[in-house]
Amino acid sequence: MTRSFEVLVIGAGASGIGAAIRLKRDGIDFAVLEKADSFGGTWRANTYPGCACDVPSALYSYSFAPNPLWSRAYGTQPEIRAYLTRTADEHGIAAHTRFGVEMTGAQWDPDAGRWRVETTDGQYDARFLVTASGPWNEPLVPEIPGLADFPGEVFHSARWNHGYDLTGKRVAVVGTGASAVQFVPEIAARTARLHLFQRTAQWVLPKPDHRVSGFAQGLLRRFPLARRVVRAGQYAVLETLGVGFRVPRLMRLVQALGRAHLRLTVRDRALRAKLTPDYTIGCKRLLFSNSYYQTLAKSTVDVHACAVAEVRGSTVVGADGDGAEVDAIIFATGFHILDSPLRELVRDAHGRALDDHWKGSPQSYLGTVVSGFPNLFLLLGPNLGTGHSSAFAVLEAQLDYTLAAIAHARAANWTSMRVRAEVQAAYNADVQRALAGTVYNTGGCASYYFDANGRNSFSWPWSTSRLRSRVGAFDPRAFVAD
Repeated sequence: MTRSFEVLVIGAGASGIGAAIRLKRDGIDFAVLEKADSFGGTWRANTYPGCACDVPSALYSYSFAPNPLWSRAYGTQPEIRAYLTRTADEHGIAAHTRFGVEMTGAQWDPDAGRWRVETTDGQYDARFLVTASGPWNEPLVPEIPGLADFPGEVFHSARWNHGYDLTGKRVAVVGTGASAVQFVPEIAARTARLHLFQRTAQWVLPKPDHRVSGFAQGLLRRFPLARRVVRAGQYAVLETLGVGFRVPRLMRLVQALGRAHLRLTVRDRALRAKLTPDYTIGCKRLLFSNSYYQTLAKSTVDVHACAVAEVRGSTVVGADGDGAEVDAIIFATGFHILDSPLRELVRDAHGRALDDHWKGSPQSYLGTVVSGFPNLFLLLGPNLGTGHSSAFAVLEAQLDYTLAAIAHARAANWTSMRVRAEVQAAYNADVQRALAGTVYNTGGCASYYFDANGRNSFSWPWSTSRLRSRVGAFDPRAFVAD
């Protein structure tokens, strides 16, 4: 079995599938290594009740593979996973994918001009390495004193235990991010009591979701222009919203909508006070739901406006000292976004990992290439996160860049290409200057956008159109070639 390729892609989620399709289209020899047994990435792993996207379906898809048959304006997890699998199958990507193969390490070999990739299936090597594991890959479970001795059921929302029946159970939910907003309304009707531990109140906006009629699906299927009009319209709306992220005072209008939504759905003043954030909307990820606040107002739901301090036997104890005796604990605490395992697995020619270079603050050039790591491309890398747009827009810009870079290296007979350190440093300084005035940095909250050193290593400070034009444009002058 061949283990040497021109390009190795790590991961077969949305990023890996997109990369594979582009590589195949350009006739480049490649393979995809996927640790799971099927396509889908985060949309394969996250199967919690109510799991759905908070970006309109028409935008949450590849531009080269439109789907006119979305059943809702906002796609659900089963439909999104089915879309990704179908797209991969239509382009014959399974034939290039080694399922059940997990990368355990990768190091650049300067003598051979290749990446040596260690996996659970032995060693592979490639001229170019494309990491497509994504930031929503490794669940984050906080270290809580006493948790190991809890006698009940414990799981993370990204590893949902469907074999455990929540009916009639007392359940503690830790965290109030996007997953909690989606699954809490789904499980609260079945639980005997639900205790929500909320370290930070979240702004939750009404979700403009609705079913897409068969008639509308038919129009979108028959008329490509209609699909382009819908996609362009949704893009324009989100880009208008995006202006507020760069001009925080404009977010007052959006915040007024969030405040009105809270007031209309939660009549109890004490509960409403608990649920009212003390920071500017947009400082954290925007959340959408038409049932979350209503669920928290139920008599069988208790909101603890504090973090969890410890677990004593069957009792979850909040930082305020109040406890709740429960049968199960569900963590809705997100992922290792800026400290993913990738940072320790990928090493340069001297054996120094990405994290040895980054020292807790991930940096790259255009979120895609890293100084000191030749022929390496990161998909959905540092400082490419937007608070308002689709990850597919980011991904496709990066794929334009990556494929152009590989094509140039092949045409110019470059053995390796490494981005200049001064180019990367100037770019990152530019990004951090621009971020200083955004709502991400000035909104008054603590978010996963900030790394261990307090630096925003997640967010993109400009518009999506600027991201597409800047990230998508390859310039060989930024590189040193061998």
